[in-house]
Amino acid sequence: MSKNIGNPMIRMESNAKKGEIIEVRSLIMHPMSTGLMKDKAGKIIPAHIIQTVNITFNDKPLLDVDWSTAVSANPYLAFKLRAEDSGTLKMVWKDNKGGVWSADAKLTVA
Repeated sequence: MSKNIGNPMIRMESNAKKGEIIEVRSLIMHPMSTGLMKDKAGKIIPAHIIQTVNITFNDKPLLDVDWSTAVSANPYLAFKLRAEDSGTLKMVWKDNKGGVWSADAKLTVA
């Protein structure tokens, strides 16, 4: 795998009041090649895309995302989360070539 792939990042508040809505933002470095482009020699570049993003909070499913070739390179994902309990948000990205990357972020609710 290329070293230009991976490096998943999650950005969100680490502290929130109970019931507060916080924004979760994530980014991962990935080419998201559609399989329709050609290299300089005219050879088709094989498809290489992130297919799923699974998000859990305290090991409970929160969001499952299915992506396709229509998603741009280095995909960014943002969503809102109501802070009800302290815990760990975990995201796992999986691509069509067996690549798996994960990141987590802690949230303390007061």
